[in-house]
Amino acid sequence: MSTLTLTDKKATERAFSLGMLLHDKRYRSYTIQIIALMCLMLAAAWLLDNTVRNLAALGKDFSFSFLWSAAGYDINQHPIAYDSQMSHGRAALVGLLNTLVLAVLACITATAIGVVVGVLRLSNNWLVSRLMGGYIELFRNIPALLCILVIGAVMAQSMPAPSSYRDAGDTAIAVTNRGIYIPEPLFQHDLGRLDLGIVQPSLNVLVVLAVVLLSLWADRLLRRRAGQVQSSTGKRPILWWKRLIILLGPTALLLEALGLQLGYPQLRGFNFQGGLQLGNALIAMWVGLSLYTGAFIAEIVRSGIQSITRGQTEAAHALGLRPGRTMRLVVLPQALRVIVPPLTSQYLDITKQTSLGLAVGYMDLRSTLGGITINQTGRELEGILLMMLIYLVMSLLISGAMNLYNNHVKLQVR
Repeated sequence: MSTLTLTDKKATERAFSLGMLLHDKRYRSYTIQIIALMCLMLAAAWLLDNTVRNLAALGKDFSFSFLWSAAGYDINQHPIAYDSQMSHGRAALVGLLNTLVLAVLACITATAIGVVVGVLRLSNNWLVSRLMGGYIELFRNIPALLCILVIGAVMAQSMPAPSSYRDAGDTAIAVTNRGIYIPEPLFQHDLGRLDLGIVQPSLNVLVVLAVVLLSLWADRLLRRRAGQVQSSTGKRPILWWKRLIILLGPTALLLEALGLQLGYPQLRGFNFQGGLQLGNALIAMWVGLSLYTGAFIAEIVRSGIQSITRGQTEAAHALGLRPGRTMRLVVLPQALRVIVPPLTSQYLDITKQTSLGLAVGYMDLRSTLGGITINQTGRELEGILLMMLIYLVMSLLISGAMNLYNNHVKLQVR
């Protein structure tokens, strides 16, 4: 034992030499990492120098000043004020908002479709199970772009023209070959707008959203308190009427105070005026991405449910729970820890696949900043880099939010 100790001590005290960087296991990994990092930095420097030289040869510089020049093109759907005389930066912002609107809508509907189909896929009813399986196999094996194009063609070719509603009188919802027109919320008492510079959101909308969020927070506190009472007494308090009052009461009173009314679309000339228009491009993208991604989410839900041992279901049935409540209260909450990680990837895919909107004329970030703006200004390098950065930030935010939720629902180990 003393001989080995002396040998190790001599090896430690041996003078350092350059050959030890590769032959000594204590330094070898660090040496390889440093060399790889230096090669990566050299490649990046060469690429940057080559780019600068090519731009100089073309008489170009690297600048984002084009974002402040007039765009000169219209955008059919703009959540904020926009016209063709505004800047390319404003057009890019409108495209970004259109991307976010589509991504949020598609994520919500795809999740709803996926959960329903995934649960029904495991139904004991042979016909229902086979129909859900057919839907999954169909949409998982065709491109998303094909779904979008088919739905866009159906909307444009199969729906009636606006003129067909001329003799129909007042209508709340009009489905036409130019889009779907629905009532829009209007307020008799306008609180004005909050000037944030690039955007001016309505104070009415902000106040309503604040009240809704506060109601949800109060409902969560109520349910938490009910859980504490149940843990201490063994009896679950009756909450449904309290939750209805908390969730609907404040919002209903606020809307009544603001004088909420609906503005219905009305046929004027050859098209509808007023109301909210959901264009064919938005409908095609929304429905196409929802149906396509919903098939993948359905398989994720199915695998998550099947990961729960059958004993959990049998125990719930032994306690007298019906199949529906067993699925909602016992199986799905435990399956979330398996469902959420791959579900995050599907949400990221939806966000990135919004760039397919160019195929049907949906003016998202890819169509504005990455399309018309680049073609008009010739700033393809700056435009693509800026678009990549925006998509990167969106993806990181989605991943971060889903990771927080995953940590909330994952199995807690003591």
